[in-house]
Amino acid sequence: MDKVSPTHPMPDYNDAEPTNPVHENPWERLKDFTDARIGLGRSGISVPTKHLLAFQLAHARAQDAVHTPLETESLISKLTACRWCPAEKPIRLHSKADDRAMYLQRPDFGRLLDEASRARLIEHAQQQNDDYDLAIVVVDGLSAFAIEENILPFLDELIPALTQPTNQEAPWKLAPICVVEQGRVAIGDPVGELLNAKCVLVLVGERPGLSSPDSLGLYLTWSPKSGLTDAYRNCISNIRRAGLNYPEASRKAMYLLNEARTRKLSGVNLKDRTDESVIEHHNTNDNFLISKN
Repeated sequence: MDKVSPTHPMPDYNDAEPTNPVHENPWERLKDFTDARIGLGRSGISVPTKHLLAFQLAHARAQDAVHTPLETESLISKLTACRWCPAEKPIRLHSKADDRAMYLQRPDFGRLLDEASRARLIEHAQQQNDDYDLAIVVVDGLSAFAIEENILPFLDELIPALTQPTNQEAPWKLAPICVVEQGRVAIGDPVGELLNAKCVLVLVGERPGLSSPDSLGLYLTWSPKSGLTDAYRNCISNIRRAGLNYPEASRKAMYLLNEARTRKLSGVNLKDRTDESVIEHHNTNDNFLISKN
């Protein structure tokens, strides 16, 4: 065996510093400002293991949000216990989709009430002497998790604003809150129509994203009736703690509701101008999009 030259000793691999196989991405610092998957870096030609595991966890949470059923009785009990809940007890309803599998395979069934629910609303409406200004409809949609996380804190902001008179607007007469299982956005139209409500506000669990399995959507329709398309609705999306916060979402909703009541319409003809001052002023001569030359 050859001897090791004293001038070239064998390296001591036990003392060598381990090499980090992950190459960091300089865009990683931008992750402080967004939930988007940017600046992940790489390990060889692959995504680092920690980011791959985080992606798989987010995907699992999105799937759980779609398939986990809404705890309807528990939600109704919580709504009933709230100080701002309308005097009439919340009404539990169901779409024509019997279960989750049918709901996912037949979107049209999720837009229609089953016969028992229709009969329940007709009976309730017949017992009333006057019409309602607004029906609030809570729908599980594609994320029951979004309803359970957001519905109480959001309504805690919205309903007091609806029921307390101001110098500018009269209070809204509210129908009992309706909780619909296996429903989609358009199911608010027959609910509002059967309750004789002038306007309907649908709060629905939105399709979960990989960074937002808990997003709540709001859809407003003036003069609801079966068969209306999305052109007749106004939408406020991404209502959640990490998205559009509850006070701001309530402010936007109140603006749309009051404008809808004043103008007797909703949808494409009703614009959300709550942020208009950011890009233009009331005086059109100050609009930066208009040349002053």
